[in-house]
Amino acid sequence: MAGGLDTSYPAAIDQADFWEGVRSLTAPGATGTDIAVALASSGYYCGYAAHSSCSAEDTLLSGSKEQLDGQLNNANASYRGHVLEVTRPGSYFTWCTRNNNFTNRSQKVVSLFRLV
Repeated sequence: MAGGLDTSYPAAIDQADFWEGVRSLTAPGATGTDIAVALASSGYYCGYAAHSSCSAEDTLLSGSKEQLDGQLNNANASYRGHVLEVTRPGSYFTWCTRNNNFTNRSQKVVSLFRLV
């Protein structure tokens, strides 16, 4: 999650309130932090800590895996991700890193969620 439309860099996981208001339908035991870590690592880590669909040795906390390469070179080429349910209304800012050289080509999105 980005801090707003005026930024071109991601907010730290612990500073992005989006993760507190989502739950995974594909990994029901995962916390928001688990989901964020899995998505940020392209599935290299299945979460921050172990949960119902994530064994302890595949987590960021375990330290048993080789450290993730900064360019994701040792992550899988494909990742199924999570199906998320947004549980808290709000406005959330995201952006696409593809073709983003932090100038005039940034691709930013505002998602508005309300409970129905």
